[in-house]
Amino acid sequence: MQLFENASEQKLRGGYYTPPQIATFLLQWGVTDISCPDILEPSCGDGVFIEQAQNLNLDFSSFTGVEYDAEEAAKASGITLHDTNVLNRDFHEFCLSTHKRFDVVVGNPPFIRYQYYDESLQTLASDIFKKAKLKYSKLTNAWVTFIIGSTLLLKDQGRMAFVVPADILQVSYAKQLRNYLIKNFNQVNIISFEQLVFDDIQQEVVLLLCEKNGSDRHSIDHIDVRDVEALQNLRKNGLHFNSKRVNKDSDKWSYYFLSNDEITFIENLSSNENKHIGNYASVEVGITTGANQYFTVPKNIVDFYGLEQFAKPMVGRSVQVSSLDFTTTDWLKNVNKGSRAHLLVFESREAIADHIGAKDYIEAGESEGVNKGYKTSIRDDWFVIPSIKISDALFLRRNHLFPRLVLNSAHAYTTDTMHRVFFKGHTNPKAFIASYYNSFSFAHAEIVGRNFGGGVLELMPSEVESIFLPYDEENEKIFGDIDVMLRKGEPIDKILDYTDQKILIEKCGYSIDQVKQGRNIWKKLSSRRLKRGK
Repeated sequence: MQLFENASEQKLRGGYYTPPQIATFLLQWGVTDISCPDILEPSCGDGVFIEQAQNLNLDFSSFTGVEYDAEEAAKASGITLHDTNVLNRDFHEFCLSTHKRFDVVVGNPPFIRYQYYDESLQTLASDIFKKAKLKYSKLTNAWVTFIIGSTLLLKDQGRMAFVVPADILQVSYAKQLRNYLIKNFNQVNIISFEQLVFDDIQQEVVLLLCEKNGSDRHSIDHIDVRDVEALQNLRKNGLHFNSKRVNKDSDKWSYYFLSNDEITFIENLSSNENKHIGNYASVEVGITTGANQYFTVPKNIVDFYGLEQFAKPMVGRSVQVSSLDFTTTDWLKNVNKGSRAHLLVFESREAIADHIGAKDYIEAGESEGVNKGYKTSIRDDWFVIPSIKISDALFLRRNHLFPRLVLNSAHAYTTDTMHRVFFKGHTNPKAFIASYYNSFSFAHAEIVGRNFGGGVLELMPSEVESIFLPYDEENEKIFGDIDVMLRKGEPIDKILDYTDQKILIEKCGYSIDQVKQGRNIWKKLSSRRLKRGK
């Protein structure tokens, strides 16, 4: 396996050692009711799965471990276990060359971006995708290829049990994998954890349990447990999944954290083609400066260099917005606080040739190497930012308690920390913004977005456009009330009590029970996400 020399050891290895409790659980699940299985571990590291197989005194026919790192492979080989063979090889090569098939595949595949692999390994990864009749993308992470390759090596009624990033539930580059698993396995089970499994990283992981049983039935299910210690109870009591019907059109598997009734509720919301944000507005990423620290500046920098004619109002951080309506007064408050409330919009080098302050500031940027950045270096004039547009509204890209949509009355520019929202046709601005603040829209946002360490919810423009929106022009009347409550710092539940009554019950005709269900879905998903930040 050839890796780029300038990548960090952690990025290259992509390995985080599997807790023994997890290794034990995956092995026991994998071999249950299979007589003398052939077992494969495609990235065996120092042999934690082999060691647990030894401790459990598992009955198996063969145990094959594959590990590219020679030192780690030597450690694994040192574990004395019958009928075990550790191969110091790259799994990609092994997958494409072996004719052996396995009853059980277990492991913890490496979490490595393929940008850290050289061209030859990229080619091998692409070949695995081709063999599985899938389309390869260089955005794909290594663990995706390991799962696909392992599926190819399974017998007709085999099982696969992996520790994988929770990204599998929601990221776009894994959508193809999700569909592949549903197609190739009769039962897909996901076990998630309320607490982080790896102490040294914020990466959330899940256990992926996939089974071929020869039936025509395909189902998926989910269990949420507190921590790795709780797996012991699952082993004792058995895995009692309540199989959920598979929705092959669903973009994300975070969907399956919900009950069947809740899934039906969300499906009904999603199916209303006329009630999505995208019907009333288009959403784009914010301005990509290539160097926000350089192009977004406080007023003292503007004054020092005399850049007033180039300094435009901007808002770039969530802490700078605490209302439903970002006004000029709000912007001036940020200016007076010393916030980076100005975006420097320069014209061509010829156009600013006579402006000493601009020339000095640009030269200062060049001395700091700002002009050599990835985005700045490909521009004709590195300091001329493209796609300078003021949006009608702003949608925060990353959110904490709830995803926020804000009217841009200040006509401020924004960087890629926020999305730009442009109204369509005769969309009423205040009605549009107010209509979004309800439990159904919040719940749907949790479904279509993805979450990260620290409890952050991130939504991309296309995902924002897909959010359910019970738009009604009459909702303009409550815009001011919501704005006042947000500015006062009222709890979001209190605000939703008010808006759900006005928007969902009085305007849309939903029942109290339906509204309660929508609120519960939002609370379930957001609470789970926020636990990651504790």
